Formats: sequence, C-alpha cells, structure tokens
Amino acid sequence: MSAVLPADLSEAEQRTFVALCEVLSTKRRGRWQVTWKFEGLRLLGPSIRLTQALRDSGISLLLAWPDAGAAALAKRDGPDIAECCVDLNQLQRDPAWAGRGDLLLIVGAQPSDYETVEAICAQWFEPVVLLNSRLEDAAVGIGSVARQRRKGFMSTWQSAFHLEPFLQGALLQEHQQQWDLFRQDSDGYRWVQQFDARPDQEQIDEALASAGDGLRQTLGAMDRFIDDLRG
Repeated sequence: MSAVLPADLSEAEQRTFVALCEVLSTKRRGRWQVTWKFEGLRLLGPSIRLTQALRDSGISLLLAWPDAGAAALAKRDGPDIAECCVDLNQLQRDPAWAGRGDLLLIVGAQPSDYETVEAICAQWFEPVVLLNSRLEDAAVGIGSVARQRRKGFMSTWQSAFHLEPFLQGALLQEHQQQWDLFRQDSDGYRWVQQFDARPDQEQIDEALASAGDGLRQTLGAMDRFIDDLRG
C-alpha cells in the first residue's frame, strides 16, 4: 500500500507524535531526528503542542532551545510546560539536568550549537530528539573536521519522522520505515517511489523524471484508445 502525505501541519504533528511514541517504546535509548521542512515554519507553537502531547502520554521530558530568549518565549506561550523549558547553555553548565526527564527534545539547533549539543548528548543517557536541527550543516564540507563529524557524532542519529515538501514533490519517512517520494501534479501529490535510505537529489530527479515519462505514455495510450472508440 502506498504511503499518504499528511494533509496539513496538524496531521504532521500527530503522526510525529505517534512515530516518536513508537520508537521510544521499542528503544529505550537512542538519538532521533524529526524534520518538518516547511518554508517559514515557526517552531514555537508546534514544539509546545508536541511537548504537551508527549507529557500527556506519560513521558517526562526537557524541551531545550538554542538560547535563553527562545526558552523564555516558550515559557510564556506554554505556561503548562514552563518547568520543562531550558536552554542549551543551561544544560551544558549544569549536568544535574541530565536526570530530570525521560527524553530530551532539542528544538532548532544551529550549526554553531554543534559542540554544545555533542557535549550535552555525551552526558544524557536517555533518548534525545532533534527537531528541525541544522547540526548536519556543520558536518558539510570536504575538510577533516567535516568528515570526522559525518562519521562520528552525526552518524549516531536516526530519522523518526521526516516531511519535506519541495518544488516538484515531497519526501516522507516515518515509523523507521523507508523513504517515500511523491510528485506534485495539478490535482495534488501522487506517490512515485520508495527508497531504503534517504535519496539524494540525483535519485529524486531521476525518479520524478521517470514518473513523468510514464504518465505521459499512459495518457498518450488513453488518447489513442479514445480516438479508436470514436473511430
């Protein structure tokens, strides 16, 4: 059965929650990534809602932000979860935070946070989830540091949920399963192909081109069939 894309952000949040509950129930320890790659997405509201849903399900967690300002905004907009909001510098300065939750959810970590997040994860023995992280940008390049980061810290992360719309289609991965590629047509998104690992841009382009050729051939055959019937 072909995968189906979430209809909107609300459904994406719900499916992310289900995917995280699944991985957390099967693997007590681990490092997971959640990616909602929507242009211009503000993470404050979705992060608060996801945190509340996880807490309501019985999971105690810390919600970590890149800086004190972001953590303060989260406390203001999410008073019910204020006691679990913290910034990365607090976590790094005080190792005692490491025992205050079953899960660490880090929101919007930037390339400049790479060393801080790496140090925190070395002290945190429970599962860690990166939400819309850009840490991988710190491992891009051809230098020895970039190579070491790709083979080291960044290689320890797995994808729990990934939703990435782009100009010609979308990419979806959830429940630790394969990656599903969709093509955007005039009437919506159509499933194209499944990959065992995240496809690169060349693989995506080839799959979308092949799907387009197949559709044109099908439409051409239908046109010829209709012409024959009109005969």
